[in-house]
Amino acid sequence: MIAVATGIGLQQKIRQKISAFSGHIVISNFEDNQSEVSLSPISKNQTFYPRFTSVDGIAHIQAVAAKAGMIRTETSFEGIIYKGVGDDYRWQNLQEYIVEGRHPDVANGLNAEVLISKFLANRLHLKLGDKFNTFFMKDDGNGMPNLRVFEIVGVYDSGFAEFDSSYIIGDIRHLQRINKWEKDQVGAFEVFLTDFSSIEQKANEVYLETSSTLDSRSIIDKYVYIFDWLKLFDFNIVVILVIMVVVATINMVVALLVLILERTQMIGILKALGADNQSIRKIFLYNAFYLILRGLAFGNVIGIGILLIQKYFGVVKLNPENYHVNQAPVYLDFGYILLLNVGTVFVCLAVLLIPSYIITRISPVKSIRFD
Repeated sequence: MIAVATGIGLQQKIRQKISAFSGHIVISNFEDNQSEVSLSPISKNQTFYPRFTSVDGIAHIQAVAAKAGMIRTETSFEGIIYKGVGDDYRWQNLQEYIVEGRHPDVANGLNAEVLISKFLANRLHLKLGDKFNTFFMKDDGNGMPNLRVFEIVGVYDSGFAEFDSSYIIGDIRHLQRINKWEKDQVGAFEVFLTDFSSIEQKANEVYLETSSTLDSRSIIDKYVYIFDWLKLFDFNIVVILVIMVVVATINMVVALLVLILERTQMIGILKALGADNQSIRKIFLYNAFYLILRGLAFGNVIGIGILLIQKYFGVVKLNPENYHVNQAPVYLDFGYILLLNVGTVFVCLAVLLIPSYIITRISPVKSIRFD
């Protein structure tokens, strides 16, 4: 139970983090599809924006843009990616990662408010309310870089180094002015789905429903190395379950053999009184079933208790550089808990049928004299 809950929990948490910062599907120009920054603008006047009605299962679509820059303070400097967002940006996806302050106000007039990661804030010795200079190089590489002064109104900590080490989030209108874009031009569109399991199918549908000048990629294609790594957890879960099933069945077989040997005389007496092998086997299988239920009861209480402690108190910590999360996430669902319990009972009873055949080999005469 712990193996399944933590394995699935880690997969879901990492998927949730990546989609919170990038969406499930990204629509961009072909020349931008391998880049984190927006090289050329896309008009917002698209048939799929602001609502993607031609494809089912799409919950939201938002316009964004990104540009590389450098933050310079009195004591340090750091390369960053400024992500510009508009009033259609879904901030609730990032809300759980904001550890200080609030998200920038991009719905009203243009302002200098930004959301910065805790990692960058510590590296640059910045805190909530501080202002800093950010330089953006011009696309042609000529002339002085564009300078913008931003103010920190919020600090986020996703535990995902891919984002924490690079991204600050602010108003998209700054990038539109720096890049000399029109008000209706953006860098890309981020698409959110209602069901992550259908992401590959929906990515193909989105690609077919967009212009021939646009490309679309799912986050599975964009972060292929992360999702390949996540697939290994499925294999690890299967290995752990197989090992536990083997150990459990061996223990149950040994326990049943001990019960049969301890009750050899009883088996002989029952046979002498006319009981058949089938009825005697049922006695021992019912007793084994009782032992299995007791074990499951204790196991469920202990297992669910440990998982609840981890879920609400985060006792087990993880290195975010390796696992992209600060603590082991937990996924609790009645469905898989019930399936594990039913599967355990079925496998154990199926295996116990084999040693129960020993009863048929016991002779009444010899067993009554057995000591």
